[in-house]
This record gives sequence, C-alpha cells and structure tokens, in this order.
Amino acid sequence: MKILAFAEQRNGQFKKTAFEVVTAAKTIAGQLNGEVIAVVVGNNIASIAGQLGGYGVAKVLIVEDTRLELYSTTAFAKIIADVVKEEGVEIILLPASEMGKDVAPRVSVKLDAGLAAGCTALKVENGIVKATRPVYAGKGLVDVIVKTPVKLFTLRPNVFTASAPGNIEAVVERRQVNLEETDFAVSVKEIKASSGKKDVAEADIIVSGGRGLKGPEHFGMIEELAGSLGAAVGASRAVVDAGWRPHDEQVGQTGKTVSPSLYIAVGISGAVQHLAGMSSSKYIVAVNKDKDAPIFTIADYGIVGDAFEVVPAITAEVKKILGK
Repeated sequence: MKILAFAEQRNGQFKKTAFEVVTAAKTIAGQLNGEVIAVVVGNNIASIAGQLGGYGVAKVLIVEDTRLELYSTTAFAKIIADVVKEEGVEIILLPASEMGKDVAPRVSVKLDAGLAAGCTALKVENGIVKATRPVYAGKGLVDVIVKTPVKLFTLRPNVFTASAPGNIEAVVERRQVNLEETDFAVSVKEIKASSGKKDVAEADIIVSGGRGLKGPEHFGMIEELAGSLGAAVGASRAVVDAGWRPHDEQVGQTGKTVSPSLYIAVGISGAVQHLAGMSSSKYIVAVNKDKDAPIFTIADYGIVGDAFEVVPAITAEVKKILGK
C-alpha cells in the first residue's frame, strides 16, 4: 500500500504542516505495512526535498515549473491527482491549511476519492484507517471511515506532532506533469505579507485578546505584551467578527488551530469553539475578570482581575526581566 503525503512549502521553505503530515503518513504506513511517498510542488525546490527523509520518507517526488512559484488550485490539483494515478496511491494526506482546504476537494473529485476533512486523529483498526474529526462547530467528535478505493484525509495543523528529524536524506525524483495554460485558470498572482508579523499557526508564544478588551483600540496592550515576548497576536472569533482584528489572527474552530509552548488568553471567556483551537498548548495563562469563565477550566495559570490593570503589569515585569 502506498501513502502520499503532500508537503507544503512556500518560498523554498517547508511549512510546519509538511513535517506533521509526513509524520502522520509514516505512522499510518507502519501500521499498514505501507510505503510513504512525499510530493513537493513549486519552483527551485530540489534543494529542500531531501530533508523529508529525516521524517521517514524514502522517496520524494518534486514537480517544478516557473509557473508554480505561486499557488494555483487547478494546477496543484492536477499534479497531485496525476502522481496518485502514476504511483498507485491508495491514501492521500494533506494539511488542512488554507492551501490544503482549497485543493483537497478538487483532488477528491478528480480521483472519485472520499474526503475526510479537518481530521484531528488517525488510527488503524483491522487494516482500516479511521479518522476523527470535529462536528457541530467543535461541540462533538465523530469517527469516520472512507470507503472509496482512494482515500483522502486533511489533517488539522498543530494537532499531529512532527517527529524529531533524523539525518537520513530521501531519494529525490523529478516528475514531469504536462501543464497547459488552461491548468492555471485559477492562480495566485501576488502574496502580500505583513512585515514582521508572526503567524499564529507557526508561533511558539501567542497572546490573544477577546471581547473583554471592549474595543479594537485596546489591542495595543496585547501587541505590546506580544512584542516584549516575541509572540504572535491572536484573537477570538467574536473579536474578528466585530471587525476589531483580521481573520488571519483568529484562533479557534473556525480560525486556526494552534499549539504553542505558551498561550496567553486575555478577556476571552473560553467558548468551546475557541478551546478547540488552542487547548493543546503546552502552558495556558488566562486573564479574565469572571472567575467562572470556562477558560479557567483548562488554564495552567489563571488571573481573576481587570485586564487593563493586569496586562500592563505583566508587560512591565516581562520587560524588566528581559531587559527591554
């Protein structure tokens, strides 16, 4: 049995999800006595492909084209589907990142493959892969089995832990996929990234704010604390829906799943949808004036108090300790 792991990269660097997906594929392959193949798509990516061997991949297939420098949902879907057919792959794993969520349905249609999206766990029972995924906005979990010959799973970022990398280099093979201009009917033309802004999905420390901050003008103190810690700024869904903060900062079931070493929640009550996106954080610190707020049920450290007094005090102490 062959298992294909799609390793996402950007600007010649693998995303964290690439290593998570590859590790999950290796784990499943070990239980199914299968073989893991990784596919990397882009331009000038040959130099990074071999490092996937350290995560248990024996063979990495790369598809390079100058037109693949930026993401194209139609072209990437064709490439993945063609590789699956050529290799006789039965199981496909992709990240449930923005790219993965976009391309997976197209691959599913091209291959008549059943799709289990946003999985939080995979296990093998009697030779069958069973996936766990959240339902009803994170209020429940359901186990699903994909019964089509080719099976496709997208994995939620920061849920599957990547294994420690080894020093083994994978065999890298170039694949030619005949791409026509029509295959680029949908493509990204430009990516504008905020300079110096950390992505909550990749950050090791996150400071998040909620409705308890009372308005967007008060997020300055969240940004100041985050800056002193070298952290990313996060936000609850209510804050994003109110237009206080951009969607790319949203943490939770309908935002990004995060798993940092330290997560500081300020003025966030802890609705189940938010907890679903950050409960796997190593250490959780909560600041809320409501002693009965649900966030305290999972917090390692809790401060019941006024955020407008507590946060500036924490920031001042952090700067003092770090000499800033």
